Parts: sequence; structure tokens; C-alpha cells
Amino acid sequence: MAEIILGLMGGLGLFLYGMRLMSDSLEQAAGARMRAILEFFTKTPLRGILVGTLFTAVIQSSSACTVMVVSFVNSGLMDLYQAAGVIMGANIGTTVTSQLISFNLSALAPAIVMAGIILVMISKKVKVQRVGEVLLGFGILFMGLNTMSSSMAVLRESPQVVEIMGSLNGHFAALIVGLVVTAVLQSSSATVGIVLLLANQGLLDMRICFFIILGCNIGACVSALLAGLNGKRDAKRAAMIHLLFNILGTIIMYVALTVALEPITHFIEFVSGSNPGREVANAHTLIKIVEVLILAPFIKQIVKMTGWVVRGKEETEEEGFHLQYIGEKSVYSPTTAVFDAIREMERMGHMAISNLERAMNALVTLDEQEIEQVYQVERQIDYLNHEITSYLVKVNGTTLPADDAKSIGGLFHVVNDIERIGDHAENIADAAEARLKQNIGFSESAKRELSSMLDMVIKITTYALDMFSSNNQEHMQEILDLEDQVDETERELQESHIQRLTRGECTASAGMMFSDIISGLERVSDHATNIAFSLLDDDPIEQQKEERAKAAGR
Repeated sequence: MAEIILGLMGGLGLFLYGMRLMSDSLEQAAGARMRAILEFFTKTPLRGILVGTLFTAVIQSSSACTVMVVSFVNSGLMDLYQAAGVIMGANIGTTVTSQLISFNLSALAPAIVMAGIILVMISKKVKVQRVGEVLLGFGILFMGLNTMSSSMAVLRESPQVVEIMGSLNGHFAALIVGLVVTAVLQSSSATVGIVLLLANQGLLDMRICFFIILGCNIGACVSALLAGLNGKRDAKRAAMIHLLFNILGTIIMYVALTVALEPITHFIEFVSGSNPGREVANAHTLIKIVEVLILAPFIKQIVKMTGWVVRGKEETEEEGFHLQYIGEKSVYSPTTAVFDAIREMERMGHMAISNLERAMNALVTLDEQEIEQVYQVERQIDYLNHEITSYLVKVNGTTLPADDAKSIGGLFHVVNDIERIGDHAENIADAAEARLKQNIGFSESAKRELSSMLDMVIKITTYALDMFSSNNQEHMQEILDLEDQVDETERELQESHIQRLTRGECTASAGMMFSDIISGLERVSDHATNIAFSLLDDDPIEQQKEERAKAAGR
């Protein structure tokens, strides 16, 4: 008996590890692309259902999908109605795993494992290695299934075990078993896989399998509930959508199965060719599809129900030293970690742009309150710089999707560039303070020139931040042109201010201050250009230099 138990434990361990390895590797390989699909193709609940089904079928994890959706809601990218559709689709997509398991590929498992090991060890390309890890996880999963199946075959000969399994004839008790096991294993697919093996060995009757599967539906909500626990109000409501959908679906199917258990059982047996494993897999898929078909028309009502369960208004924080998309009120998911960091950097960037405008206005108006506000915002920017950098260091130590992992280095540079833009705003505020204390005057022509240059710098910085945060390359050429214009303008203004000095139209102190400010604005433009092209594989600036050099050579 000890050998049988060890065999079951070892097989279960291999099965869970294989499933985790396969799911994580698929998420790392396809996470960034699937995230983009979720972002752009979930505008209606129906599309959300289709995308959620596809996404979960690809990454083989409804938990990963729902945690990602909760994260999107937390960061404001997705509303609750869109989230509800994706969550419903994820419930269908997760049944793909049980369908794969039902086709017994144990005989091919060693060959699949070997193929995965070869790809992981030989290839130097990260994406190929991820494919290898997917194959490795897939093979290990079936080796674990084979080990468990062998041990269960021996258990079938034990009268005590047969008696214990036969005693599980209460529908509600079977539901509770499915719920508890799934909550512990954190995977409905794993529980259904075990049920499938037990059915294959004749240890579980199909009529009981139905109700264990219903329990799995509710137990699968644990991951999303834990993810939403520390999130904002809507993130908690998104997690609650998952729970309410599964509770309502379970109640509906529980009643349907209780009333028409025999006809449903006969139908499943008919479409499955009296193969117990296929029966369990098909029952899992059928239950999920029926639940979605019944509940999809009531998405608005389900979302409203989450408002009754998760009450209260969204917490509003005064402008201060706080993080909005990462930190204590964030929902961490490897697939959205980099995206959330970019959202936080976008917020920091807009703060720096506004502060630059505020500082230049203070330079002209000499408003002491505005000068002090520049310093206050700069302290916020410094705080964000420190917190975002610390977050990126932490994220860099985790397993990320391949495309996101490549972008981490560029993100560190972007945070630094935004912080430097904030420093230049502070330098201008220092100049405003010096003007106020030393009564330094600026000519009207100098003010007009500064205003004109500031407009160009604000424009290029805004375009750059949009290109970085949204991957919007619509203004790429304008950014390159503006960078050249700012450089040229800086040279022209340096010349014009020297001429004013020569004519005695401004003092030496004003001239030095003017020169420092336009030099600082030119450097802001450089930082903006760095931000714009930080995540691109090819540097357009270098390409442009090469083209100019070739043209000059001709």
C-alpha cells in the first residue's frame, strides 16, 4: 500500500509540475501578444467571450487569464463589462486541458520530453527554449498521468478503496470534494484530470463525476479572489464576477443534473463512445458551454450584483506620494507586470511635462506659489523614480513573457530620462527664484523665444511619451524632425542672445540664465527622443545619420 501511495504522490507531483511548466512557458511565449489581443478585441461581451476562450486555450490556465483580467481592470484598461465576457470565455477555454488529457498520449510522453529537452539545451533563442519547455511540460504531464493511472489500476483491486469511492454517492458531497480539492491544487484542470483517471479505472461513476466537476468550477475562483484581494474596488468586483458566474452556473447545472441526470448521462456516453475519460472531458466542456450560453445575456445583471457584494466608492487619493498602477493597490501578474510599469511611467511622464510648463510659466510670472508647486511635484517625480526602479528590479527577477523580458533594460533608461526632465523643470524653477530675488529682467523678445522653444519641446515630449506608452508610431518622423528643429533653434537662440548682450539690451546675469535655460530645453528634447525609441529594436536616429553620411559621400 505504501508503494501505491508513493506512486500516486509522485504521479500527481509530475502531473502538477508538468501542467505548471507548460502553462508558464506558454504564457511567457505568447503572453505579450495575447495581452495585446485582450486589450484591443474585448470591446463587446461576445468578443470578450471568444477572446477569453482563445487565450485560455492557448496558455492552458484560466487562473492566469482571470488574474490578468483583474490586473487590467485594476489599471483601468478594461471595464467590468469587458472583463465579464473574458472571464466567461476563460471558463470554456480551460476545458481544453481536460480534452487533451482524455486522449491518452502516455506512450508518446518520453519522446515529447526528449524533444523538449533537445530544444531547451541546444537552442540559444529564448522563444525556441520556451517551445521546448512547453513540450517538456506536456510530456511530464502525461508521464505523471501514466504513473497515477498505474497506481490506480492496483487500487481498483482493493475492496476497501472500491467501497470508499462507492460511498461517494451524495451529489452535494461530491460537489464539496471537487471544490476543496481544486482550491488546494489551485487548478480545476488538475482536479478534472484526476477525476478522469479515476473514471477510466472504474473507481468513479459518471453520475458522480458531474457533481465533482461542478465543485471544481467554484474552487477554480480562489486564484482570482486572492489576486483581487489587495486591488482597487473594481479589481475586487472583477474577481467577484468570476465567483458569481461559477456559483450561478453551478446552481443551474446542479438543478438540471438532479432533474435529468439519466438523460444527460446517456447523452454524454453516446457522444463519447462509452469511453470514461472522454465522457469526463466532454462533460466538463459541455457544462461550461451551457453555463456561458445561459448566463451571457445577463452580464449586466451579474456586474450589478458585484456592486451589491463589493460595496463602497472607489478610494480617491489626494495628489501625493503614491503609486497608482503598481504597489500596494496593484494586482501582480507576470503577463501584465511590465504593462503596469509602463502605465505608471506614463503617469510620471505627464507629471514631468506639466511641471516643465509650470516652471516656464513661473519663470515669466515670478509667482512664488507656482515655484513652490514645481518643487513639490519634483519631489513626487523623485519618489516615483525610486519606486518604479525598485519595482522593475523586482520584476526583472521573475519569469516574464519573452518580449517583456527584453524591454526591461529600456524601461530603466526611460525612468531615468523622465526623472531628468523633472530635474530640468526644477532648474528652471531655480532660475525663476533667482530672477525674483535678484530682480533680473528678461526682454520681451527673449520671452517670446523661450515660449516658442518650449512649445516645440512640449510637443516632442508629448509625442515621445505617447509612442513609448502606446507603441503609437504615427508621429515618429515628426519626433525626428522636431529633434533637429530644437537643436537648430537652440543654436539660433544662443546667437540672438549674444547679439542682445552686445547691443546692451539685457544684462550678463539675464544672458547666462537665458543660455542655461535653452540648453536645458534642448537636453529635454534629447531625453524625449530617447524615451520615444527606447523599446524599438532599430534606432531610427542612427539610421538617419547613416543615410545622411551616405548622401554626403555622394
